Amino acid sequence: MGLFKKLASALKKTREAFARKFDAILSHGELDDDFYDELEELLISCDMGVKTSVEICENLRLYARKNKLRTADEVKNALKVILSELLSSAPKIEFSYPTIITIIGVNGVGKTTTIGKLAKYFEDKKKSVTLVAADTFRAAASEQLSLWASKTKTRIIKHAEGADAAAVVFDGISSAKSKNTDVLIVDTAGRLHTKTNLMEELKKINKVIDREYPEAQKLSFIVLDATTGQNALSQITAFNEFVPIDGIVLTKLDGTAKGGVVVAIEKELKKPVVFVGTGESVEDIDEFNAENFVNELF
Repeated sequence: MGLFKKLASALKKTREAFARKFDAILSHGELDDDFYDELEELLISCDMGVKTSVEICENLRLYARKNKLRTADEVKNALKVILSELLSSAPKIEFSYPTIITIIGVNGVGKTTTIGKLAKYFEDKKKSVTLVAADTFRAAASEQLSLWASKTKTRIIKHAEGADAAAVVFDGISSAKSKNTDVLIVDTAGRLHTKTNLMEELKKINKVIDREYPEAQKLSFIVLDATTGQNALSQITAFNEFVPIDGIVLTKLDGTAKGGVVVAIEKELKKPVVFVGTGESVEDIDEFNAENFVNELF
């Protein structure tokens, strides 16, 4: 399945929740207060957030008045432009090599699966990849990551369960340096921001990376479950207090009608969505593209 077809398939539930209702609102024929109230409710229902939804409606109201919009197509195209601009408000990430990507997030969001998909993504770009099993807290975590390493034919560095996570990262960096590895992907234990010991562990991992591999690009990606909607924003905010978040990987986009949360994340938190999960297979992860995303909403 091609990239655009995968995204279209992943956004099916969000599109069904949005497009049909938006067309119904447009069918009323008047860009009056009722139209904007209904549009605001629709945007909020798709998890774009109250603040962002109000701003979108205000921007559309001003644009429509200034440009004397009349037809449904004109209004639809104007809304597409506004959404695309909001989705371009966060700084975008350009990968440089070598790069170290630390994957963080709460339990159950699909971190390990995401790492396997990212390994395949970079290898398809002819980059060498090593995985680091720094989740030494959860039982069998390294074995699960080893399965993905085997599936993607990727090297993996791991220690025994209960080992010091920062020590595993240290060994991973040493290995990456000796073999001139392009991409080092670090798995970490799932944690809540209230788990002080685990949050301190993340800080320690970051210190090791800064000290041992200062010449590498360093990125921290938080993996979020798209089905959680607005709760995703609070997770980013909480983790960002301990470890600077550089980007977001949004999983399970195909399982929710709340895909609009992407707009809120980029607009309100100025954090870019870098990748989106578009299915279950190892190939089902794609770079986020604002224009494609917006086009697939309508």
